Amino acid sequence: MATKRDYYEVLGVSKNASSEEIQKAYRALAKKYHPDLNHAPDAADKFKEVTEAYEVLKDPDKRAKYDQFGQAAFDNNGANGFSSGFNGFNASGFDDINDIFSQFFGGGSRSSRRANVPRKGRDIIYTANLSFEEAVKGTSIDITTSYTGSCPDCHGNGAKNGTDFTTCPTCQGRGRVRTRSRTIFGIMENETTCPDCGGTGKKIVNKCPKCHGSGKVKKEETISVNIPHGVDTGNVIRLAGKGAEGENGGPNGDLIINIVVAPSKIFTRKEADIYATVSVSFIDALLGAKVPVDTLDGQADLDIPSCTQPNTILKMRGKGITLPNGKIGDEYVKVDIRFPDSLTSEQKKLVEQIGELQDKRFSEKFSWFRNKKKN
Repeated sequence: MATKRDYYEVLGVSKNASSEEIQKAYRALAKKYHPDLNHAPDAADKFKEVTEAYEVLKDPDKRAKYDQFGQAAFDNNGANGFSSGFNGFNASGFDDINDIFSQFFGGGSRSSRRANVPRKGRDIIYTANLSFEEAVKGTSIDITTSYTGSCPDCHGNGAKNGTDFTTCPTCQGRGRVRTRSRTIFGIMENETTCPDCGGTGKKIVNKCPKCHGSGKVKKEETISVNIPHGVDTGNVIRLAGKGAEGENGGPNGDLIINIVVAPSKIFTRKEADIYATVSVSFIDALLGAKVPVDTLDGQADLDIPSCTQPNTILKMRGKGITLPNGKIGDEYVKVDIRFPDSLTSEQKKLVEQIGELQDKRFSEKFSWFRNKKKN
């Protein structure tokens, strides 16, 4: 009799492996070597080997005996019946196998998936490219969607006039057929969608001339969509039921609109607030003035206080963006001061006079300090 490989080696796990690791390794190997999926000559023997190893190592008592005595602990009965055709499988063993079968055969002996159950239609994804102004003020756009839907002539059943069909002789109108296959566990029964009628239970006598029996035609629909004011890049608008048609009476999918907003040449946006720059002369910055600035509603006057410093930011309350939730932002204006490229001699004298006056004012302001220091 050939010596059996170490069970831990068979499953590819260490002797300290947890129950979860052992089960995970077994599932992977059982899928790999199952004779219904692997047609190699030695697949059945390898499947027996990994299942035998798993039956011992998953049981704490059997594993303890195996760790202590090795294969000798099971020599009397061939690992509880493995050597005699897997007679020792218990209910939990079949549960593990059925879990694996469910991933390939739809749940063991019978598939629960039905081809003709109602299913929701496909969602349609659309990207709406908006200008900055359209996004801020809101707009209306027309979206043309294209999808495959039910044929209007045959109402989706593929028969001429929607009535020229008969009961499918293959499945007798059930839409399902049963097949049997021989496995190492015996005869397995599997139920699948009827290949002749596709699960409808009906066979077309004369095909619909519009859809050629497919029951589907390409459709286009133009939808007018109102884009609310204040949207921004990354916002998503979902219109329920405006996607592709559902199947077998299922609901329609949704139209999902992804918003993309082009940048503004004037403003920078941060949520509801906007940012702009105004250029003023150094005279206006020194003396103060009212200067026109761009806002979302056109130009408006901004008060420049006297002696405004370069890069000062002034706030115009309520001049920002109104978001869909009603929040209103502000406009922040950075002051950029323009200096002349050159000065005339007369202008230089005037600036010098201003400088002298400024120095005199500074000197008078701190004369008390000099007098105190002198005394």
